[in-house]
Amino acid sequence: MTLPDRAQIVVIGGGIIGCSTTYHLARDHKADVVLLEQGQLTSGSTWHAAGLVGQLRSSASITKVLKYSVDLYKRLDQETGLETGWKMSGCLRLATNQDRWTEYRRLATTAQSFGMDMHLLSPQEAKAMFPLMEVDDLVGASWLPSDGQASPSDITQSLAKGARMHGAKIHENVRVTGFDIEDGTIRAVKTDKGDIACDKVVNCAGQWARQIGVMAGINVPLQPVKHQYVITDRIDGLSSDAPTIRDPDRRTYFKEEVGGLSFGGYEPNPQGWTMDDVPNDWEFRLFDDDYDHFEQHMTQAMARIPALGHVGVKQMINGPESFTPDGNFILGAAPECDNMFVGAGFNAFGIAAGGGAGWVLAQWVIDGEAPLDLWVVDIRRFSEMHRDRQWVNDRTLEAYGKHYEIGFPHVEYESGRPRIVSPLYQRLKQHRAVFGSKLGWERPNWFAPDGMEARDIPSMGRQNWFDAVGDEHRHVREKVGIFDQSSFAKYEVSGKDALTALSHICANDVSKPVGRLTYTQLLNSRGGIEADLTVARIDDDRFYIVTGTGFRTHDLAWIRDHLPDGADVRIDDITEAYGTLSLMGPHARDVLEQLTEVDVSNAAFPFGHVREITIGGHQVRALRVTYVGELGWELHIPIAAIGEVFDALMQAGSRWDIRPIGYRALESLRLEKGYRAWGSDITPNDTPYEAGLGWAVRRNSNTGFVGQEALTAIAGQPLTKRFAGFVIDDPDAVLVGRETILRNGEPVGYLTSGGYGYTIGKSIGYGYIRNEAGVSDAFLADGDYELVIALDRVQARIGMKPFVDPANAKVKS
Repeated sequence: MTLPDRAQIVVIGGGIIGCSTTYHLARDHKADVVLLEQGQLTSGSTWHAAGLVGQLRSSASITKVLKYSVDLYKRLDQETGLETGWKMSGCLRLATNQDRWTEYRRLATTAQSFGMDMHLLSPQEAKAMFPLMEVDDLVGASWLPSDGQASPSDITQSLAKGARMHGAKIHENVRVTGFDIEDGTIRAVKTDKGDIACDKVVNCAGQWARQIGVMAGINVPLQPVKHQYVITDRIDGLSSDAPTIRDPDRRTYFKEEVGGLSFGGYEPNPQGWTMDDVPNDWEFRLFDDDYDHFEQHMTQAMARIPALGHVGVKQMINGPESFTPDGNFILGAAPECDNMFVGAGFNAFGIAAGGGAGWVLAQWVIDGEAPLDLWVVDIRRFSEMHRDRQWVNDRTLEAYGKHYEIGFPHVEYESGRPRIVSPLYQRLKQHRAVFGSKLGWERPNWFAPDGMEARDIPSMGRQNWFDAVGDEHRHVREKVGIFDQSSFAKYEVSGKDALTALSHICANDVSKPVGRLTYTQLLNSRGGIEADLTVARIDDDRFYIVTGTGFRTHDLAWIRDHLPDGADVRIDDITEAYGTLSLMGPHARDVLEQLTEVDVSNAAFPFGHVREITIGGHQVRALRVTYVGELGWELHIPIAAIGEVFDALMQAGSRWDIRPIGYRALESLRLEKGYRAWGSDITPNDTPYEAGLGWAVRRNSNTGFVGQEALTAIAGQPLTKRFAGFVIDDPDAVLVGRETILRNGEPVGYLTSGGYGYTIGKSIGYGYIRNEAGVSDAFLADGDYELVIALDRVQARIGMKPFVDPANAKVKS
């Protein structure tokens, strides 16, 4: 077949992700799409994948993606005539200790929240479903009946046939050699068989995705890792419909295969493959068998299923799989290039995700925005630091090794640290800071009192730092604290069209006078919240934007992508130019007055204003804003001066017992005040009205803003979901998010975030209450509420206002 000289969309890579994306582009969007595969379809890593298909994840949107995969695999053969090998055998997850059992109880609650059916079984009930298994060490097992297994190659070939049936063109043995790029936009894909002009490119090249990205100047941070499993000869007594098994405490998994078992695992000492380019001719190839390395899985597998000690091995599969530094796959629009999209790095669950990932990625390519809240897999969660191959390798191998570890809350990665530190790092260590890491930045999570070990000890119950964080929390409420938030992402927007551009992008009114600041959301075309940030007007044509650490790449790319065509506007990322100290608490003004000649009284420096002040001879940009609800300022300081300013604040504040405060206290403080966190409480799935943030949306905008049309369409209509807070009295219950909300005994939603409020002495959770007939004030008030916490039902009280009042005079004066 002759290669066309033009196509609307070119998909690179003929594994399951590329074929699924091509299928959905052709079927759902009637796109003119061409798929290029350098070898044969499935010849990279798809053909040797184990083929386990699980669906439940901690994200509702990713669970929806995986559920879509199952629905597609069930029916695809009816459309294409090619079998997919789909078998809904269900999945048993085994627990050998109480922490794992608590994890499963929480997972079962999450499943209920997401509309799935998960059961908890006794050891004997699990053995009845898989009689060859030893269960003496089990506490129990979870059972998800809708999970299963499939044939990776068969699914991919079926998707490819379906794509062709809907008009897509698929070309094998065509190698991409580069791109014709003009002004940051790919104009053509270069291949060893000729060039194809195109509008958009989708990089689904699997373990080659990184080097394909390099050709276009984009970063796809993944690392190929050797993953082994074996296929045994037939085993007497093994049923053909035996469930798949995950035995995470022994780091192994099992599935029935032609009368025998396939089994493998995730070892704590994984073997990365190459840090150089993956060879282009790595087609249907494997590594040599490595029984020495695999022995750890073999030993554990035989202990669980003794029959394995008496059966031959038919084949060992030792092949590379693409893994990422955080264990989540990569989707979305590359921030460095206007028209390249990526679907790669599937961490050995590409078969489970393949159908759904292709569905959402195709929609993303057509619309230019994600159809769901896909932040946890968005390529824009990475930053420049992820171009460091050694760092990506080290962190990826750590993530691989943790694949089957117990999901304790608040656990931090350890490799590649410290990567980025503020100039206060050593000072804060001397205050006994226990650090966490966010997009490479070391940030103090909490401070250990004298006599206490300064480290996290993971727990499913109250954490070892619970009381220490409570002390920090109370200190901010009653005295004054200082937070090192230098990791905040910071941009400067300038130019004669800066105001026009920001007014187009921001849902709130940013046209306030110089010296004012605005909290605003950035909305997608559905009216969903793509970002929330602070915009300070520091001159007629100059604005200072502050957003969360982890959203640096995402928010900058979103702003740039939505600038009006031809606008005279410049955006500079100045994150490292400024450090940030947040001075918060009822004595914050008392401290500041000791250090600056500027009048910082409420009359002279009200809430929502920005001023340039001088502290210790250094010019400081002071923003009167709070995320904890107390009187306070964010002080943005030239990075070289932040140490001197910190010392001055600590000295001036000593009479009010000033002390540094960590991010875990910040979280509990914001929960009490009802402030929403983007990525959990507010997402691209939620509108400002649903989130109770309608006050931050400007009305009757003559110029219009992104998302306004969608909001106008729903204005005045009953809301079918609304954000609400809950408190519980049970002192032992721990809220972590995704607990089911019951109203009058019926599920109406789930928590998006949870924690503890030390001021009120109760656990706090937030989430959306849903009702298709409308969620009115009366509907909310009339219900009796419970939260399902690790399958236990606990009485809860709803609160539509903050549990600690933000209208408190301390905030405003």
